[in-house]
Amino acid sequence: MQVINYPKKQEWNNILKRPVFDVEELEGLVNQIFNEIKIDGDKALKKYTWLYDKIKLEDILVSQEEMDDAENQISEDLKNALDVASRNIEKFHAAQYRETEKIETSKGVNCWRKFTPIEKVGLYVPGGSAPLFSTVLMLGIPAKIAGCKEIILCTPPGKDGKIDPVILYASKLVGVDQVFKAGGIQAIGGMAFGTESIPNVYKIFGPGNQFVTAAKQSVSKVGVAIDMPAGPSEVLVIADDNAEPEFIAADLLSQAEHGADSQVILVTWKPTLLEKVVDAVEKQLNKLSRKDVAELALKNSKIILVNSLDEALELSNEYAPEHLIVSVTDEEKYVDKITNAGSVFLGNYTPESAGDYASGTNHTLPTNGYAKSYSGVNLESFMKSISFQKISAEGLLELGPAIETMARAEKLDAHCNAVSVRLQKIKEKC
Repeated sequence: MQVINYPKKQEWNNILKRPVFDVEELEGLVNQIFNEIKIDGDKALKKYTWLYDKIKLEDILVSQEEMDDAENQISEDLKNALDVASRNIEKFHAAQYRETEKIETSKGVNCWRKFTPIEKVGLYVPGGSAPLFSTVLMLGIPAKIAGCKEIILCTPPGKDGKIDPVILYASKLVGVDQVFKAGGIQAIGGMAFGTESIPNVYKIFGPGNQFVTAAKQSVSKVGVAIDMPAGPSEVLVIADDNAEPEFIAADLLSQAEHGADSQVILVTWKPTLLEKVVDAVEKQLNKLSRKDVAELALKNSKIILVNSLDEALELSNEYAPEHLIVSVTDEEKYVDKITNAGSVFLGNYTPESAGDYASGTNHTLPTNGYAKSYSGVNLESFMKSISFQKISAEGLLELGPAIETMARAEKLDAHCNAVSVRLQKIKEKC
């Protein structure tokens, strides 16, 4: 990890740059695959699964027999862990539901919003070297609570042409309707445009690599919504002498092992802590099964020595991390100063892994600085609101003149007349 001592504020933008990939370079490939999916459907999905993964698929849809068999392949300990996580995630997201409230904006003028579920949603769950079954819970549970009528899931098959049994078990646990053996660009295209097997959806959720990210951004331009822009995983830790160096090292490495393009940052104003964390990272790194991946990520990562806690918080808000860990004395006193972060973890005993798996908050979060303008996935991500209004005759008598004046000022006579004819009728009845 690179150590940076007391950088000036004008240097922050350069220091805080993320590892980048050029999505635009992938647009040609994305468009090519999408065009083939529109024409050839399942045939195109199978072609690209063979081309990129060397897997020959007979059926794209996971059968009911495969779903049932998966349950027998999962240990009871893991089933119990999934149950614990599911309960917490459900409890946290169910509490986000908001009742409709009518607001009388002026006498006789009532306005309200009705929240309705997005009817058809597609969930993308990465597979590959680390099948992220936890993402099934994070996306499937709020989709079900929201009342989405059709929930489908795409995930890449393994070398044997099968889906990891834990992903299938989790899908059944949360109530996913159908699971498909599809990954990468072709999975996003299948959910966006539909094939013989995969139904098209209205919104696509889930993390993925640069190919999935490019595909999601592309479909968002043609009328299919996505949860948020995404990029490599990241964490920023703010710590003082109250923090445990071993805990910090573990949190940094937990993100570094996600991928070579992940980024981890420690910000502190305690030079002695810095040295202890570096030592702890080296010791723990050698014990990781994904050591090679973590080592590559650490090359993109930094330890930044600043002058104070306030400066650390300011730097963090500028970076807008996906995950922010605050391990300082009386950390809750500083919550109000945190303005840009996907999810925040307070204190020595709140590891980022808790949010990834089982505390209840969602782990599908904005990366790459998008936490300045995006929230993480939540219950409302799976819903939309429709505004309603009802105006009484008395209400229009009071509000109508203001509408007429504004419409005339914009030279929209028909808008003005839509009010005027009603006001005339009301006055005739009086």
